[in-house]
Amino acid sequence: MSRYVQDLSKAMSQDGASQFQEVIRQELELSVKKELEKILTTAPSHEFERASSNRTMLFVSCVEISQCRQHTKKDLDGFRKLFHRFLQEKGPSVDWGKIQRPPEDSIQPYEKIKARGLPDNISSVLNKLVVVKLNGGLGTSMGCKGPKSLIGVRNENTFLDLTVQQIEHLNKTYNTDVPLVLMNSFNTDEDTKKILQKYNHCRVKIYTFNQSRYPRINKESLLPVAKDVSYSGENTEAWYPPGHGDIYASFYNSGLLDTLIGEGKEYIFVSNIDNLGATVDLYILNHLMNPPNGKPCEFVMEVTNKTRADVKGGTLTQYEGKLRLVEIAQVPKAHVDEFKSVSKFKIFNTNNLWISLAAVKRLQEQNAIDMEIIVNPKTLDGGLNVIQLETAVGAAIKSFENSLGINVPRSRFLPVKTTSDLLLVMSNLYSLNAGSLTMSEKREFPTVPLVKLGSSFTKVQDYLRRFESIPDMLELDHLTVSGDVTFGKNVSLKGTVIIIANHGDRIDIPPGAVLENKIVSGNLRILDH
Repeated sequence: MSRYVQDLSKAMSQDGASQFQEVIRQELELSVKKELEKILTTAPSHEFERASSNRTMLFVSCVEISQCRQHTKKDLDGFRKLFHRFLQEKGPSVDWGKIQRPPEDSIQPYEKIKARGLPDNISSVLNKLVVVKLNGGLGTSMGCKGPKSLIGVRNENTFLDLTVQQIEHLNKTYNTDVPLVLMNSFNTDEDTKKILQKYNHCRVKIYTFNQSRYPRINKESLLPVAKDVSYSGENTEAWYPPGHGDIYASFYNSGLLDTLIGEGKEYIFVSNIDNLGATVDLYILNHLMNPPNGKPCEFVMEVTNKTRADVKGGTLTQYEGKLRLVEIAQVPKAHVDEFKSVSKFKIFNTNNLWISLAAVKRLQEQNAIDMEIIVNPKTLDGGLNVIQLETAVGAAIKSFENSLGINVPRSRFLPVKTTSDLLLVMSNLYSLNAGSLTMSEKREFPTVPLVKLGSSFTKVQDYLRRFESIPDMLELDHLTVSGDVTFGKNVSLKGTVIIIANHGDRIDIPPGAVLENKIVSGNLRILDH
C-alpha cells in the first residue's frame, strides 16, 4: 500500500472517529436536555402542594410558584450551557508553551498606587462603590452547621459582624452610602436572612441574591442525579452551587446589578467573606476611579507574593496578549513543578477583585464572559461518584478591558479556612478596630507564625474546649500540636514549639507556662486534688 493511501486511510479513520464522538456528544446533550425538562416540570406541582395547604395564601403562592419556576428555568438553562461547553472542550484548557510572564506594567506594586495619595472628594468616590462578599459556603470543614460567615472569630464577632462593622465605619467616617451585597447559595440563604435582622439599625444597606443551583451529574452516565427540583430528603445531595464564577450571571439575573447602576454605583469590590484582610482600600478605589493614563480599568485582581504555603495558588500570566489567571488544575502534569516554583511564578491570586458594574452588564448581555470549567469530583454519602461543573470569578479577567494586577501586602490576605487560622486571628498577634484586624505593633516581625493544629482541634467546638485562653503568640515562629493536648490560661509560646501527645497519652500545658523553643512529648497531666 502506498504512503499516500496509508495517510488517506488514517485520515478517514480519524475523521470517522471524530464523527462518531460528535454523534455520542449530541445524543448525550439530548438526554440531558430531556432530564432537565423532566426536572423543570416538577417545579409547579412541588411548590403548589406545599402552598395549597393554606388557602389564604393561595394567591401569593401562585406568584411564588411562577417565580420559582422562572428561577429554576434560568438555573437549568445556565447548567445546560456549561454542560455543552464541558462536552466540547478537549484536553488541557491552556497551552503551556503560550504562557508568558505578564508585562511589568500589568502588575503594579501597591506602593506605587498608594503614592498617588487621595483626592479631596474621596467621599464621592466611595459613593460609587459596592462591597460584595461571597457567602455561599458552609462551616462543615470546621465542624460547624450553617453558613461559615456565622462562625465567631474574634470577641464573639462573626465574619459577617466584622464585615458590617467595617462598612458602617466607612459610611460614618466619610458620610457615604456604601452598601453590602451578599451572594448566598441555597445552602446559606435562609440562615443568613434570619441573622440580617440584627443589623437593621446599622448604617449599612444590605442586599442579598442567590447564586445558581445546578444538578450534580453521575460520573459514569453524565446524567443529572436529581429527579425533581426539591433539595430535601433523597435530593439533598443532588444539587450544588456552581462556584463563585457564577456571580456574573446570578448578579445580572437577580436585577440587583441594574438597580445599583441606576443608583450611580460603578464598581464592586468582591472578596471571600472568610478573608479578614479584604477590607475596602481607598487607594485602589481611587486608582480605578481616577486612572493615571485616562483609560478606565474594568478589572483589578489583588495578588500577593507567594510563600511555600501558597504554591498551589492561581497565578496571573500573559496568555495570547491578555492577562489570564492560571489555576493548578489547568496545568499539564509535566509542568506542575514549574507552576509551583516560587522563583518563576512569584505571585498568586487573593480573590480580592475590583470590577466595573457597567462592564459586567455589557459582557453578560453579549454572552462574552469566558471562564474555564473546573471539574470537581465528589462522592455522595451513599457512595455514588458524581462530578460538579464549576467556574471561578477571577478566571473572567481575560474578558475585561485594561485589566490590572496590583501586588498588595500580605496583610490583605488573611483567610480563615481552618482552626489553625482561627487561632492566629483570635490571638494577640492582631488588634481589632472597627471590624478590621491589623498586626500588633508589638510583633517584631511582619510575618505570621506557621501554625499546624492536629485532628483533635479540627472542629471549632473541640478547638475552643482545648484552650482555657488563647496563648500569647507575639514571639512565636512555628507551632505544631498533635494528639490530645490542652492549654491552661495565660500560656506563652515563643520561637518554635512542638507538642506531640502520642496515642493514648495526654498533655496538659499548665496555666502560666512559658514554652520557648521547646519540644513537648509523652504524657503530662495536671490533676486537681
